[in-house]
Amino acid sequence: MSIRILIADDHKVVRQGLRRFLELDLELVVVGEAANGAEAVRLAKDLQPDIVLMDLLMPVMDGIAATATIRHDLPDTEVLALTSVLEDDSVVGAVRAGAIGYLLKDTEAEQLCRAIKAAAAGQVQLTPQAAARLMQVVSAPESPQELTERETDVLRLLARGQANKQIARSLSISEKTAKVYVSNILSKLGVQSRTQAALYAIRTGLVAPGPAEQAE
Repeated sequence: MSIRILIADDHKVVRQGLRRFLELDLELVVVGEAANGAEAVRLAKDLQPDIVLMDLLMPVMDGIAATATIRHDLPDTEVLALTSVLEDDSVVGAVRAGAIGYLLKDTEAEQLCRAIKAAAAGQVQLTPQAAARLMQVVSAPESPQELTERETDVLRLLARGQANKQIARSLSISEKTAKVYVSNILSKLGVQSRTQAALYAIRTGLVAPGPAEQAE
Protein backbone atom coordinates (compact mmCIF):
# COMPACT_ATOMS: atom_id res chain seq x y z
CA MET A 1 0.00 0.00 0.00
CA SER A 2 1.37 3.41 -0.99
CA ILE A 3 2.01 6.17 1.54
CA ARG A 4 -0.10 9.19 0.59
CA ILE A 5 1.65 12.55 0.94
CA LEU A 6 0.46 16.15 0.93
CA ILE A 7 3.18 18.74 0.28
CA ALA A 8 2.68 22.18 1.87
CA ASP A 9 5.15 24.88 0.81
CA ASP A 10 4.65 28.39 -0.51
CA HIS A 11 7.40 28.00 -3.12
CA LYS A 12 6.17 26.24 -6.25
CA VAL A 13 9.67 25.15 -7.27
CA VAL A 14 10.12 23.41 -3.88
CA ARG A 15 6.80 21.59 -4.24
CA GLN A 16 7.66 20.49 -7.76
CA GLY A 17 11.12 19.31 -6.71
CA LEU A 18 9.73 17.33 -3.79
CA ARG A 19 7.05 15.73 -5.92
CA ARG A 20 9.57 14.81 -8.62
CA PHE A 21 11.93 12.83 -6.43
CA LEU A 22 9.35 11.46 -3.98
CA GLU A 23 7.43 9.83 -6.80
CA LEU A 24 10.56 8.00 -7.93
CA ASP A 25 9.87 5.79 -4.90
CA LEU A 26 7.06 3.38 -5.78
CA GLU A 27 5.92 3.24 -2.14
CA LEU A 28 5.17 6.98 -2.08
CA VAL A 29 2.48 8.96 -3.87
CA VAL A 30 1.92 12.72 -3.71
CA VAL A 31 -1.83 13.31 -3.54
CA GLY A 32 -1.82 17.09 -3.33
CA GLU A 33 0.08 20.37 -3.00
CA ALA A 34 -0.74 23.39 -0.84
CA ALA A 35 0.75 26.88 -1.13
CA ASN A 36 -0.16 28.04 2.39
CA GLY A 37 -1.24 26.69 5.76
CA ALA A 38 -4.95 27.29 5.26
CA GLU A 39 -4.88 25.41 1.98
CA ALA A 40 -2.91 22.62 3.66
CA VAL A 41 -5.64 22.23 6.30
CA ARG A 42 -8.40 22.21 3.68
CA LEU A 43 -6.65 19.68 1.44
CA ALA A 44 -5.68 17.49 4.38
CA LYS A 45 -9.34 17.23 5.40
CA ASP A 46 -10.37 16.49 1.80
CA LEU A 47 -7.58 14.04 0.94
CA GLN A 48 -6.76 12.57 4.38
CA PRO A 49 -3.11 11.84 3.53
CA ASP A 50 -0.86 9.65 5.65
CA ILE A 51 1.82 12.34 5.83
CA VAL A 52 1.90 16.12 5.42
CA LEU A 53 5.30 17.61 4.61
CA MET A 54 4.81 21.02 6.21
CA ASP A 55 6.84 24.13 5.52
CA LEU A 56 6.76 26.33 8.62
CA LEU A 57 6.90 29.85 7.17
CA MET A 58 3.92 30.32 4.86
CA PRO A 59 1.35 33.05 4.18
CA VAL A 60 -2.32 33.11 5.27
CA MET A 61 -1.70 30.50 7.99
CA ASP A 62 1.77 29.42 9.06
CA GLY A 63 2.87 25.81 9.24
CA ILE A 64 2.71 25.64 13.03
CA ALA A 65 -0.95 26.69 13.18
CA ALA A 66 -1.75 24.37 10.28
CA THR A 67 0.02 21.48 12.02
CA ALA A 68 -1.98 22.03 15.21
CA THR A 69 -5.27 22.07 13.30
CA ILE A 70 -4.47 18.97 11.25
CA ARG A 71 -3.29 16.98 14.27
CA HIS A 72 -6.43 17.95 16.18
CA ASP A 73 -8.85 17.19 13.35
CA LEU A 74 -7.01 14.28 11.70
CA PRO A 75 -5.17 12.28 14.38
CA ASP A 76 -4.26 9.54 11.88
CA THR A 77 -2.37 12.01 9.68
CA GLU A 78 1.23 12.60 10.73
CA VAL A 79 2.99 15.91 10.06
CA LEU A 80 6.67 16.27 9.26
CA ALA A 81 7.87 19.83 9.59
CA LEU A 82 10.27 21.22 7.00
CA THR A 83 12.79 23.87 7.97
CA SER A 84 16.02 25.35 6.68
CA VAL A 85 17.68 25.62 10.10
CA LEU A 86 17.73 22.99 12.85
CA GLU A 87 17.85 25.56 15.65
CA ASP A 88 14.92 27.56 14.32
CA ASP A 89 12.46 28.19 17.16
CA SER A 90 9.64 27.46 14.76
CA VAL A 91 10.73 23.79 14.81
CA VAL A 92 10.00 23.75 18.53
CA GLY A 93 6.62 25.28 17.82
CA ALA A 94 5.92 22.58 15.28
CA VAL A 95 6.72 19.84 17.80
CA ARG A 96 4.46 21.50 20.35
CA ALA A 97 1.75 21.62 17.69
CA GLY A 98 1.99 17.88 17.19
CA ALA A 99 4.54 17.24 14.43
CA ILE A 100 6.07 13.78 14.69
CA GLY A 101 9.42 15.20 13.66
CA TYR A 102 11.19 17.61 11.40
CA LEU A 103 13.44 17.57 8.38
CA LEU A 104 15.97 19.98 6.99
CA LYS A 105 15.33 21.15 3.46
CA ASP A 106 18.80 20.05 2.39
CA THR A 107 18.03 16.44 3.37
CA GLU A 108 19.10 13.94 0.71
CA ALA A 109 16.22 12.44 -1.26
CA GLU A 110 16.87 8.90 -0.03
CA GLN A 111 16.99 10.08 3.60
CA LEU A 112 13.76 12.03 3.14
CA CYS A 113 11.98 8.97 1.74
CA ARG A 114 13.17 6.87 4.69
CA ALA A 115 12.01 9.53 7.15
CA ILE A 116 8.58 9.70 5.53
CA LYS A 117 8.18 5.92 5.71
CA ALA A 118 9.29 5.92 9.35
CA ALA A 119 6.81 8.68 10.21
CA ALA A 120 4.00 6.85 8.41
CA ALA A 121 4.78 3.82 10.57
CA GLY A 122 4.60 6.03 13.66
CA GLN A 123 8.31 6.04 14.33
CA VAL A 124 9.81 8.91 16.29
CA GLN A 125 13.34 9.75 15.25
CA LEU A 126 15.15 12.06 17.66
CA THR A 127 18.91 12.45 17.56
CA PRO A 128 20.50 13.14 20.97
CA GLN A 129 21.26 16.70 19.85
CA ALA A 130 17.70 17.35 18.76
CA ALA A 131 16.25 15.78 21.90
CA ALA A 132 18.54 17.87 24.08
CA ARG A 133 17.51 21.10 22.32
CA LEU A 134 13.82 20.30 22.40
CA MET A 135 13.92 19.29 26.05
CA GLN A 136 15.26 22.73 26.94
CA VAL A 137 12.21 24.46 25.57
CA VAL A 138 9.35 21.94 25.45
CA SER A 139 7.87 21.77 28.91
CA ALA A 140 6.71 18.54 30.51
CA PRO A 141 2.95 17.91 30.56
CA GLU A 142 1.16 19.33 33.58
CA SER A 143 -0.40 16.72 35.89
CA PRO A 144 -0.30 13.79 33.46
CA GLN A 145 -2.50 10.80 34.32
CA GLU A 146 -0.63 7.79 35.63
CA LEU A 147 0.18 5.20 32.99
CA THR A 148 -0.44 1.49 33.43
CA GLU A 149 2.54 -0.86 33.45
CA ARG A 150 1.84 -1.95 29.87
CA GLU A 151 1.41 1.66 28.71
CA THR A 152 4.77 2.44 30.29
CA ASP A 153 6.31 -0.44 28.36
CA VAL A 154 4.82 0.92 25.14
CA LEU A 155 6.03 4.46 25.88
CA ARG A 156 9.55 3.19 26.56
CA LEU A 157 9.66 1.45 23.17
CA LEU A 158 8.08 4.44 21.44
CA ALA A 159 10.74 6.72 22.89
CA ARG A 160 13.43 4.37 21.59
CA GLY A 161 12.14 5.05 18.09
CA GLN A 162 10.08 1.94 17.53
CA ALA A 163 7.14 2.04 15.13
CA ASN A 164 3.80 0.44 15.98
CA LYS A 165 4.71 -2.80 14.19
CA GLN A 166 7.96 -3.09 16.15
CA ILE A 167 6.21 -2.31 19.45
CA ALA A 168 3.62 -4.98 18.70
CA ARG A 169 6.33 -7.53 17.96
CA SER A 170 8.32 -6.62 21.07
CA LEU A 171 5.31 -7.00 23.36
CA SER A 172 3.60 -9.86 21.50
CA ILE A 173 0.47 -7.84 20.82
CA SER A 174 -1.30 -6.87 17.61
CA GLU A 175 -0.33 -3.72 15.73
CA LYS A 176 -3.88 -2.42 16.23
CA THR A 177 -3.56 -2.91 19.99
CA ALA A 178 -0.21 -1.10 19.97
CA LYS A 179 -1.85 1.82 18.19
CA VAL A 180 -4.61 1.95 20.82
CA TYR A 181 -2.01 1.99 23.60
CA VAL A 182 -0.18 4.85 21.91
CA SER A 183 -3.42 6.82 21.57
CA ASN A 184 -4.21 6.27 25.25
CA ILE A 185 -0.70 7.37 26.24
CA LEU A 186 -0.99 10.63 24.29
CA SER A 187 -4.38 11.29 25.90
CA LYS A 188 -3.16 10.57 29.42
CA LEU A 189 -0.04 12.70 29.02
CA GLY A 190 -2.01 15.50 27.41
CA VAL A 191 0.33 15.75 24.42
CA GLN A 192 -0.34 15.96 20.69
CA SER A 193 2.34 13.73 19.21
CA ARG A 194 4.57 10.72 19.68
CA THR A 195 7.52 13.10 19.62
CA GLN A 196 6.25 14.92 22.69
CA ALA A 197 5.58 11.61 24.42
CA ALA A 198 9.14 10.51 23.63
CA LEU A 199 10.50 13.76 25.05
CA TYR A 200 8.45 13.17 28.20
CA ALA A 201 9.93 9.67 28.53
CA ILE A 202 13.45 11.06 28.19
CA ARG A 203 12.79 13.97 30.55
CA THR A 204 11.41 11.68 33.27
CA GLY A 205 14.27 9.21 32.94
CA LEU A 206 12.15 6.41 31.49
CA VAL A 207 14.70 6.12 28.70
CA ALA A 208 18.10 7.68 28.15
CA PRO A 209 18.68 10.03 25.20
CA GLY A 210 20.31 8.10 22.40
CA PRO A 211 20.09 7.07 18.76
CA ALA A 212 16.68 5.76 17.76
CA GLU A 213 16.37 2.23 16.53
CA GLN A 214 15.80 1.92 12.82
CA ALA A 215 12.48 0.89 11.36
CA GLU A 216 12.47 -2.41 9.57
